[in-house]
Amino acid sequence: MNTTILLKAFGIDTEHFEIKPLGDGLINTTWLVKEISTGKDFVFQQININVFKHPEAITYNIRLINDYLKENHPHYLFTSPIKAIDGSDMIKSDDGGYFRLFGYINDSVTHNELEKPVQAYEAAKQFGKFTNLLSGINVSQLQTTIPDFHNLNLRFEQFTDSLKNATPARYENAQQAIGFLDANRTIVDEYKEITLSKDFKLRVTHHDTKISNVLFDSQDKGLCVIDLDTVMPGYFISDVGDMMRTYLSPVSEEEKDFNKINVRTDFFQAIVKGYLSEMKDKLSEVEKGAIVYAGKFMIYMQALRFITDYLNNDIYYGSKYEGQNLVRGINQVTLLKCYLDLEPQLLEIVAIES
Repeated sequence: MNTTILLKAFGIDTEHFEIKPLGDGLINTTWLVKEISTGKDFVFQQININVFKHPEAITYNIRLINDYLKENHPHYLFTSPIKAIDGSDMIKSDDGGYFRLFGYINDSVTHNELEKPVQAYEAAKQFGKFTNLLSGINVSQLQTTIPDFHNLNLRFEQFTDSLKNATPARYENAQQAIGFLDANRTIVDEYKEITLSKDFKLRVTHHDTKISNVLFDSQDKGLCVIDLDTVMPGYFISDVGDMMRTYLSPVSEEEKDFNKINVRTDFFQAIVKGYLSEMKDKLSEVEKGAIVYAGKFMIYMQALRFITDYLNNDIYYGSKYEGQNLVRGINQVTLLKCYLDLEPQLLEIVAIES
C-alpha cells in the first residue's frame, strides 16, 4: 500500500502530512492524517473486504443517506466521505484494497467504555435520532452490506449444525452453555414472529451500536453516530438490543471472571429513555412491548455465535488463547441469565418510560 499515492488521489498535500493509527476497531483499519500545510485533520480508512464483500454497497448507502439528510435535515452532523479528485467516494489500490477519507470532527471524543448512565442515554438518543431523521427514506433503496448479519434463524441453524460436527472434547467443555441456549430457543421463535408481523417495521438501522460508534463533545453530549458500514434495513431490536448487550454489563465480553457480570438497571433505563426520546412516536405499541426482548435477542444471538465458533474450532472469530470463544460464549450466557432474572423489573422500567 502506497499511502502517499492514495492520499494524493484525495487531494491531500502529500509533501507535508503526518499519519498515525487511530482507534482500536476490529474490522477496518483507520488512521488519523494531518495535513500540516493547512492544519486540517482527516480520517483515512481501509475497508475490510473479508467482512464487507461488496464495499460499493457501503458507499451507495452512505451517499443515499447523506443526500437525504442534506435535503431534509441540513443541520444534522453527518460524517460522509470526502470525494476523491475523480469524484468517487472511495478508491481502489493496485493490490485490491478499498480506501476512503473523512473529515475529522474537531473537539469530538469517543469512549471505549461506559462510565455513567448519562453516556448511555446520550448514545441511545443519537442512535434513535439517526433512525428517526431517516424515517422518510424508502428503506428498500438501501443495500445489504452484510447479508443475514442479525438473522437469528440462521444463527440458530449454524449453532445446531456445529453440534453435529464438534469434537467430543469441545462439546463436553461447552455442554452447560449448549444446554442453556437450547432451553431458551423460544427467543428464536419470537424472532420468527417479529419478522412476520405487520406491527414491526423495517427501518434504517445502524446494526453496530457500541459506545465507540458515537461522537461526544467535551461535556459528554452526543454529537452524532459514526461507522456507518453496517447501516441497512433492519428492525429496531437490533440497535436497542446491541446497546443493551454492550452497555449493561460493567465488564466486556472478554471478561473471564463471570462473577463480575451483572445488569446495571440504571443503564438499562438510560438506554430506554434516550432511545424513546427520539423514537417514542415512531414505534408501534407492539414494538414498544418488545424493548425488553431486544436485549434477550442480541445477547442470546452473540452467545450462540461465540459457542458456535468454539465448536467449529474458532474459524470465524479466531482466538488468542485456547478456549477464548468458549469464555466469550459463557460470558454472554451469564449476562443473559442476569438479564432474564431481572425481566419483571425491566418491563416495569419500560412501562414507566413509554
